[in-house]
Amino acid sequence: MQIIGITGGIGSGKSMVLSYLKDCGAYIVETDKLAHHLMEPDMPAYLRIVECFGYTILNDDRTINRNVLGGIVFSDEAKLKQLNEIVHPAVKKYIIDDIKRVRSDGKIDYYVIEAALLIQDGYREICDTIWFIYTDEQTRIKRLVAGRGKTAKDYEAVIKNQDDEDFYRANCDVVIDNSNDFESTQNVINDLLNK
Repeated sequence: MQIIGITGGIGSGKSMVLSYLKDCGAYIVETDKLAHHLMEPDMPAYLRIVECFGYTILNDDRTINRNVLGGIVFSDEAKLKQLNEIVHPAVKKYIIDDIKRVRSDGKIDYYVIEAALLIQDGYREICDTIWFIYTDEQTRIKRLVAGRGKTAKDYEAVIKNQDDEDFYRANCDVVIDNSNDFESTQNVINDLLNK
């Protein structure tokens, strides 16, 4: 089983790539979604988050109110760091255990981990290969405005806060240009999977 890391900036088309890989039979783990799952009641990160941030972050049904928690951590860098130090290791541990489980089943050829901060969070040691999904900035902004509804200026600000293309190119094994039609991207993916 090959472990493939997928990363890239906002609007680069990582979701399209993941959807195609899923159609090819790959097992997909999106770290953001997994983090939300691990923050549900009785999950590993949940108890520690409530201990650190108190019961005021909970909804009536005991779930974490992510808007309230976000309001606390995004206005205080130390609290954001504290939250990340709870969630990120829990996500990574889950993935390491999950890889063992999936590998032992012997039915999956490709285990795919998607994360915007895949490299920064130390997934290099877990992945056999890391793919950078590249899309030029103007195309990314056009896609984001059409698909998510904020202004071009909003997305320009988000992109400026992310690592630049050079960082990804220097730290990834494969660069997939997803700036044009998706059929070209599919052809590149097929070639990579068939190697």
